[in-house]
Amino acid sequence: QVRLVESGGGLVQAGGSLRLSCVASGNRFHINGMAWYRQAPGKQRELVATTTTSGPGHYTESVKGRFTISRDNAKNSVYLQMNSLKPEDTAVYYCHADGTFLSMSRAFHSWGQGIQVTVSS
Repeated sequence: QVRLVESGGGLVQAGGSLRLSCVASGNRFHINGMAWYRQAPGKQRELVATTTTSGPGHYTESVKGRFTISRDNAKNSVYLQMNSLKPEDTAVYYCHADGTFLSMSRAFHSWGQGIQVTVSS
């Protein structure tokens, strides 16, 4: 299995910034896509931003211009720089990765455990 561990969440005032990190670990795997999702209380999980081995892909409309996703392929890591945070950004943020196990040529989809981001007004 591929394990994802997030870090960097916490409490911040509106207008502030946070940087989330996610690192993947496991045996002999290749990651294709990495992404950040979030789930606010009482709401469905939504896609925030995606990235491929080539660079950033999609941003959900509500975070465009404020959030930046980046990736370090050598470290199997993905980051989410969040600026100009708003109370409505409050949610549990999840890292996701998809790819293949090299020894088995089998695909995987993995989720992190989630990390809380709280933005106070």
